[in-house]
Amino acid sequence: MTGALIAFLFLLGGLILQQKKDFPREKAIKWVNSYLFNLVLPALALLYIPQIQPGWDLLIPISAAWLTFFVSWLFFSVLGKIGNWSPQVIGCLSIVAGLANTSFLGFPIIEALYGKEGLPIALLMDQGGSFLLVSSVAIILGSLYSHQKGNLAAIPMKILKFPPFGFLIGTLVMSLMNWSTPDFLLPILAAIGRTMAPVALLAIGLRFGVEKADLRSTYFWLGLAYRLVLAPAIVFLIYRSFLDPDSLTFKVTVMESAMAPMITGSIVAINYNLAPRLAALLSGLGMLISVLSLGVWYLLLG
Repeated sequence: MTGALIAFLFLLGGLILQQKKDFPREKAIKWVNSYLFNLVLPALALLYIPQIQPGWDLLIPISAAWLTFFVSWLFFSVLGKIGNWSPQVIGCLSIVAGLANTSFLGFPIIEALYGKEGLPIALLMDQGGSFLLVSSVAIILGSLYSHQKGNLAAIPMKILKFPPFGFLIGTLVMSLMNWSTPDFLLPILAAIGRTMAPVALLAIGLRFGVEKADLRSTYFWLGLAYRLVLAPAIVFLIYRSFLDPDSLTFKVTVMESAMAPMITGSIVAINYNLAPRLAALLSGLGMLISVLSLGVWYLLLG
C-alpha cells in the first residue's frame, strides 16, 4: 500500500509540474526516460530473468502474454491498413494495448483476490511474458514504426545498442546456463527496481492530460477495448480448452491478461515518439477504467 501511495504521489507530481510554465518538461521527460531505460530496466533484468528456470510448466501463463501481444500487433496492423492510420498510431497501439500491467497493478490485485498462492503465477506471466516482451519485441516494434526514412539496415544496430535489450540477452543466457546474479548485487538491484513504478508514473504524469477530444478518440477506445475486453476474452476462450476453468492458474492467467495497459510499454512508445499523448492516456486513464472491467472479469470467472 505504501508503494502504491508513493507511486500516486509521483504521478500527481508529474501532473503538477507539467502545469508550471517555467518547468523544462521535455528535458525532464528525456531524463526520466533515460533513467528508466538505461538503469531501471537493466537492473530488473539482472534481478529477475536469471531466476527463471526453463520448463514446460511455465509456458501456459507466459504464453498468454505473448499471444495477446502478437494478436495486438496483427489486430492494429490490419485496422491501421484499413483505416489508413499513421505508423506512429499503429506502433503505439500495438505496443501499449498489447502489454498488460501485470506487476505494478497486477500483483496487488491478484494477491487481494486470490491470496499469495496466485502470486507465483502472476510473477511468471510478468517476468517471462510482459517484461521479456517490453525489453525485446516492443523495442523492435518501436524502432520499426518510428523509422520513417533512411537506411533500414540501421534498425538492427539501433536495437542492439539499446541498453535493456543487451541486458535481456545477457540475462537470458544466464537463465539458460543456470548462472545466478551475484548475491551482493541483489539488494542494490531490488532498490533500483522499486523506483520503476513511481518514476514511470512521473513520466506519465508529465505527459498526461485529458481533454474532450481525447475521450472522443477512436484510437483510445479501440486500444482500451482490446486490452481490457478482447485480450482476456481470447485467453478465456482458448485456455479453457486445456486448463480447468476452476483452477487458480486459469483464473490468474485471465485476470492478468485483463489488466490495464503496461506503464513501461507506454514509456517505450513515448521514447520512440509513437503517439506519446495517446500512450500516456492509455496507461494513465486505463488504470482507472480497468477497475470496473476487472470486477466484471472476476465475477465471470467465479
